[in-house]
Amino acid sequence: MNKEKEALRIVFMGTPDFAVASLEAILKAGYPVVGVITAPDKPAGRGKKLTPSPVKKYALSKGLEILQPSRLKDHQFLEQLKALQADLQVVVAFRMLPEVVWNMPPMGTINLHASLLPQYRGAAPIHHAVMNGEKETGLTTFLLQKEIDTGNILLQRKLSIGPDETVGELHDRMMEAGAELLVETIEGLRKNEIRPISQDELIRPGMELKPAPKIKKEDCRIDWNNDGETLHNFIRGLSPFPGAFSFLKSPEGKTYQVKIYRASFEKDPEQLHPGTILTDGKTFLKVAVVGGFVRLLEWQLPGKKRMDTETILRGFSLDDRWRFE
Repeated sequence: MNKEKEALRIVFMGTPDFAVASLEAILKAGYPVVGVITAPDKPAGRGKKLTPSPVKKYALSKGLEILQPSRLKDHQFLEQLKALQADLQVVVAFRMLPEVVWNMPPMGTINLHASLLPQYRGAAPIHHAVMNGEKETGLTTFLLQKEIDTGNILLQRKLSIGPDETVGELHDRMMEAGAELLVETIEGLRKNEIRPISQDELIRPGMELKPAPKIKKEDCRIDWNNDGETLHNFIRGLSPFPGAFSFLKSPEGKTYQVKIYRASFEKDPEQLHPGTILTDGKTFLKVAVVGGFVRLLEWQLPGKKRMDTETILRGFSLDDRWRFE
């Protein structure tokens, strides 16, 4: 192992699967992770059994020291963190840190963010990029400071977004690319080869900064009065999680809340009332929108699994009298 790498003490902070790839890449690159900070175990499943985070599971498998503070300003936690004597802290998909934490190590604390900052600051950058129909996004490593996602940029990497790519598919590609960028950043800092750049230098006059706030359940309801391209992006930007939803209404007035995971837009000069359904009852189902139709490809009825339209129509009788609201 490289002696200079061995001497660089890293504390890693993260919780979900997205962060696991980065932690694994740091270890594979030969850097010692002297501690892992992750969320407390949470109740999950029908039995509400306490379940560790994906990062904790991976850290346990590698025999790493783990801290799970409920409060990041807790005196005992701060003493434990200080005792790890980190030179550098690395944050991937964790919660907001107080200054007493991010300002502790001599080399600072770096964060991996899933956008090309200063664009898409916030909790859900991947979702919002897809929902907005972006053709390109990327990853940024930056130094933490007081205001969220505003610190000096270290490195960036661009990624294209496919025209039909879902947020889940893009998430998985960004997870791997982000892990590589993070290791490249740590290497560059160790060798003193990176010059941090203020985000203000990248903000041009008149430039629109697009936000990426946390997505709430009520944000996921489909508005069929939108144009088809907007709805196509909206659906794939929420697939598979949390999932775009709508209400399917029968001729008798019974309502089913359904989730829609994959769809396509078909331009058509014929303008039917938004939400009107066209179907042969066997192989296809289209919903009228502004500018044409949204064809449902994969969706989910209440209490059922996610399936393609043809499979759903084999067991669920639908005709043109139904509608989406």
